[in-house]
Amino acid sequence: MANIIEDFYYGNIEPQEVNSELTFKLKKKLSNLTEKEDQLTTRLTGEDKELFQNYISSYIEFSTTSNADSFISGFRLGARFTYDMFIKNQKG
Repeated sequence: MANIIEDFYYGNIEPQEVNSELTFKLKKKLSNLTEKEDQLTTRLTGEDKELFQNYISSYIEFSTTSNADSFISGFRLGARFTYDMFIKNQKG
């Protein structure tokens, strides 16, 4: 049996994998978001269109950083649970 850290390092574990129910919900929400973005992009012109596209780019950058921060926080919390379960309990 391979070490989970080694599997993670070699890409055998994908943290973005989610169950099919959540994937369906996310796809539905993404479709709605894309539809609204297309509607706005079609209606806007000139500087307004450029401003909106810059807003979308900024939001994607924010979202990516926020998601990474959430992943790291969750990973650290999991490590604290593991520590508490296996290390602290051995001390009595």
